[in-house]
Amino acid sequence: MILQSFTLSASALLLVLSAVLFIVYVIFGSHKVFSRLDHLLGYCTFFYSSFLKPHSEDNGSDLDGITSVGIDPPGQANVYDATRKRLLCGREDMLTLAAAQLKFQAKQGLWSGSKPIWVDVGGGTGYNIEAMQAYLDVPTFFAAVFLVDLSPSLCEVARKRFRRLGWDVMVVCEDARTFRLEDHLGRIANARPTIRALTEYGSAHASVVYNADLITMSYSLSMIPDYYNVVDSMVRLLAPSGIIGAVDFYVQSVVETTGRNYIGGSVNRHVNWLSRVFWRAWFDCDRNGVATNRPGQDYLEYRFGTKKILNERNYLLGGIPYYIFLGCHCERAFARTQALLETVDASCTESPPLSPAKGHEIALPLLPEPALPIEIRSKAYQSAIINLSSNLPLPSTFYQNNQGRIYYDEHLSKHTRFNHDYLYAFTWEDPRVDQRLLKISDSDTILCLTSAGDNLLEYLITASPRRIHAVDLNPNQNHLLELKVAAFQALPYADVWKMFGEGHHPNFRRILTDKLSPYMSSQAFQFWMNNTGRFASSTSFYDHGGSGHAVRLIRCLARLSGLGGAVKELCKSKTRHEQQEIWSRIRPMILSRTLHWALVGTGWFLWKAAGVPANQRQMIIRDSTDAPFHDHTDHRHLTDTTGEAMWDYIVNTLDPIARETLLSEENYHYLLTLTGRYTRRCHPAYLSPKAHTKLSHPKAFSGLRIHTDELSEIIQRFAPATLTIAIIMDSMDWFSPASIDASTQVRALNRALKPKGRVLLRSAGLKPWYVGVFEKEGFAVRRVAARLPGMCVDRVNMYASTWVMTKVGDPSSVGL
Repeated sequence: MILQSFTLSASALLLVLSAVLFIVYVIFGSHKVFSRLDHLLGYCTFFYSSFLKPHSEDNGSDLDGITSVGIDPPGQANVYDATRKRLLCGREDMLTLAAAQLKFQAKQGLWSGSKPIWVDVGGGTGYNIEAMQAYLDVPTFFAAVFLVDLSPSLCEVARKRFRRLGWDVMVVCEDARTFRLEDHLGRIANARPTIRALTEYGSAHASVVYNADLITMSYSLSMIPDYYNVVDSMVRLLAPSGIIGAVDFYVQSVVETTGRNYIGGSVNRHVNWLSRVFWRAWFDCDRNGVATNRPGQDYLEYRFGTKKILNERNYLLGGIPYYIFLGCHCERAFARTQALLETVDASCTESPPLSPAKGHEIALPLLPEPALPIEIRSKAYQSAIINLSSNLPLPSTFYQNNQGRIYYDEHLSKHTRFNHDYLYAFTWEDPRVDQRLLKISDSDTILCLTSAGDNLLEYLITASPRRIHAVDLNPNQNHLLELKVAAFQALPYADVWKMFGEGHHPNFRRILTDKLSPYMSSQAFQFWMNNTGRFASSTSFYDHGGSGHAVRLIRCLARLSGLGGAVKELCKSKTRHEQQEIWSRIRPMILSRTLHWALVGTGWFLWKAAGVPANQRQMIIRDSTDAPFHDHTDHRHLTDTTGEAMWDYIVNTLDPIARETLLSEENYHYLLTLTGRYTRRCHPAYLSPKAHTKLSHPKAFSGLRIHTDELSEIIQRFAPATLTIAIIMDSMDWFSPASIDASTQVRALNRALKPKGRVLLRSAGLKPWYVGVFEKEGFAVRRVAARLPGMCVDRVNMYASTWVMTKVGDPSSVGL
């Protein structure tokens, strides 16, 4: 009794809150929405039917709600579109993503001259089909379009819509569970004689059926009582290469997705406890299935492979959670997925691929004995095997159009500690020096750190190496690389320049969904959908991320000190002499001892803004104080209380740069730092029109593999003697001398490199402590650059030394 009273009180309170919210919305809503009285009456009708009108059991059978979005059709059919346009968010985004995938498939020649079939399940008034016209030409792109809904009144509104548009759309008033394209062969044949006949997916017989190349469900799944059977019927209806898109409400905590590696990312998925209670009560008043915690989203992710998933909020009425799902068929039989798994695994580990057995000759789902040692199996392969043995879909990365991004577990603390942000918006190493020292060729297999991806793009432009393995522990750095790769594959040069040359693109969100999404992993797409303002806001893209702290600080100091004009003059200097004169005016501001003592020299700023970890900072202090070094001593006790060491280090970095390089012509690193953008005269090589021509080729990135893990974890999984070059930047500086991590990584590098393979690294120390580790592990070491006071070694000049380590033997050959 007490529970019933509490439920009634909660429901009453909810109705009051709903009424208040509705009145506020009516009063303060957009004038465009209520410019006509019928719009206002439409919202009133919606509110009455959803929350006030008694729901009697004799209004219809149990099927009345199926694919009709839970409304009272006779009462709301005529006002449905007017009320749902703002209440049901995400429909346009779902259609954009689906259209982008279809256009990608068409570009790949998937249909070989024929046209796809689209079935809109629970299509209601036909709004989705008309809205799709904004993204592709519906009448000419599709061979046939079907709208399936059980509500006669909504179907009638849809028929009127299509008569007005003059479109030949088949409106079918039928239960979605029983809908089959074979039942409409006559209408298909008469309307579209080029329809493709496909063998039934997964069938052992040769009967010919028709399949849909696109299935969409917009806010219908949560209102279908028997949604399991409906989703199962969609599996049978969808073509083998088809796409399914859905958008709907959800209420879920992150605990409910723990351990699922196939959902394609969990950004914004968690709904806090108070919101879960509130929205379930809200949906209960509208007889929506979300109220009973029915996992429609979960079942879609289980039955289909996830291409894209977004978890968003509609803040019109307080942040209603909704998801957008884009999926494809997921094959659970190892025999049919073995070729894909072996190919991906071989490219991740540089191992020769196994000969995949033919699917129809293998008993399912027995797992084969690995023909290669387990230590050179990639984590992606191992995760896929676990999923297949548990009858689960593969991780989302396997269903992407591009297999370059390798699966990783985004929930691990080593990834989440970066707080969903990248440290480097641009790369601080000079790629011109890399090419001069290494002479990279098209036969090289390279391992390198991702950073912001700038340097590896230059390697691709200048040398086209056979394979590049980009590695970064921070998932967001790899998200940035994916964005750049997608931009070159999908956008014209003008858009690429706006994004990464100017750091602004007013239409970034539109091109992200419509152009870039087919080329990105689900996790990367989630990240950028959550950060669209980084390109579309008034600030520059380069003002964000950890490095953005330093960029903003310099500009702020310039404004406060009245030197903003001088900074602009510095960046436009035509000669080094002119630049040096202007630098003498700016130098006291940037190299202020007080500023460095209070901020720049602190461990917090060095890590957040410059990406300098504590161990690397200690190396700088040790060089400055000439402290003695012993192989297994931890130098965390060294302190720089006055900021003198860091001040000297930055002086030795910047003074030679101002004297030896011309910012306006060649030094794009510092030009970007001072202005927040590149210029047409000074920019990285990958931002030239010539580079765009090369990188926009369909096969330009076929040799790129993107790994999200520790460098040592990736190296240990390579087959022996397969790498020719490892470019590890300053990553060795991050290790503590007291640990065995450096020795472990160097030994793994020796194992993975071919004889005479080379390691290029940079260090904040003139003679890093780990040089001896390389010598012990079978490398010949050579310092190729030393930045002594007053010297400029490259266009960045930030590192005290640069080293090339050449493999000359195995660790065993040097007495270990």
